[in-house]
Amino acid sequence: MSIEPLRALPIEHLRRRRSVKWRAYPEHVLPMFVAETDFPLAPAITETLSTAVALGDTGYTPTDSGLREAYVGFAARRFGWDASDTVIRSTADVMMGVVEILRRVTTPGDRVVVTPPVYPPFFDCIPEAGAVVESVPLRADADGFALDLDGIEAAFRGGARAMLLCNPHNPTGTVHARETLARLAEIAAAHDAVIVSDEIHAPLAAPASGITPFLSASSTAARIGFAVTSASKAFNLAGLKCALMIAADPTTAAVLRGLPDEVEWRTGLFGALAGVAAFSPESDDWLDSLIAAIAANQRLLAELLAEHLPRARFRIPDAGYLAWVDVSAYGWGDDPVPAILRGADVALHHGPMFGPQGIGHVRVNVGCAPEVLTEAIRRIGAFAAS
Repeated sequence: MSIEPLRALPIEHLRRRRSVKWRAYPEHVLPMFVAETDFPLAPAITETLSTAVALGDTGYTPTDSGLREAYVGFAARRFGWDASDTVIRSTADVMMGVVEILRRVTTPGDRVVVTPPVYPPFFDCIPEAGAVVESVPLRADADGFALDLDGIEAAFRGGARAMLLCNPHNPTGTVHARETLARLAEIAAAHDAVIVSDEIHAPLAAPASGITPFLSASSTAARIGFAVTSASKAFNLAGLKCALMIAADPTTAAVLRGLPDEVEWRTGLFGALAGVAAFSPESDDWLDSLIAAIAANQRLLAELLAEHLPRARFRIPDAGYLAWVDVSAYGWGDDPVPAILRGADVALHHGPMFGPQGIGHVRVNVGCAPEVLTEAIRRIGAFAAS
């Protein structure tokens, strides 16, 4: 049975929002840069938050918020992963969770591997934890992007103590194969290194995509890894501040249990309430419709680029609403975003912020109405032709 794609909200409705996507630029600019989406909230979330407001339920977040049980059920349904034996604690957001874990598994000056092009805050959160970034870029070929396992092994052999994995990968949308993740775990274990897996985009992967939470890839992955995730990207809840830190081994669980209570107190109550609703079975149909809408928009983007920007290079991602597009052929400089903003009134994300591999690239958020995506690429195409 086909799934009806979720419909985005009208742009006149969206322009009443006060989030950064709709306040960073004037109204004549189409904002497609930050990872916010333009869809209505899942009904279970709307009902939960409306009830909380009506009750004045705006106090502190309890430790028994229901997040753990909700996520364990979600992982079983969506990923086929039995996470019932894991230890899960919450905090305000994924990058905060990453920093807190890295502070406890590295010492000042230790090197932590990242795989650019990659989410720009990775380059900031590692120094915040007292460590040093070591880049091992993704391998890129005609089949897409993949982890450079040989390069990662060389980094560990050279003394790197940890790796910050992006799974699925932002900005390329790559879903790493289970075999790749299992091999990565063996490499890390051989060098007594730790993997911290950012899985904030994992809920956006269709169950048929082959998405594998890192901790479920193998017994070794469960032993040496941590995962940090959230409902915030898939369900558009970033402002509510809630993320989960997950461990699947007694040693790594002890690290999470040893975190100061204040780390967990940073969890927003509305974030926890919304997260429970998002991870509940009642939101599965909504999520499937969202994923269908995003998949349709990724295909539409490929068609629009072929029509309006035929020299652009783009590969439809495995998962997520972010698109990584190489527009270097158009001569808009190392960072094409300012030229596109001036010439087309479209705001995209700066490719070079994802690392040197992002020179000449832009990241496009396709979590919007097809009409908005069409107008954005039409505008950029007209600018390219001018």
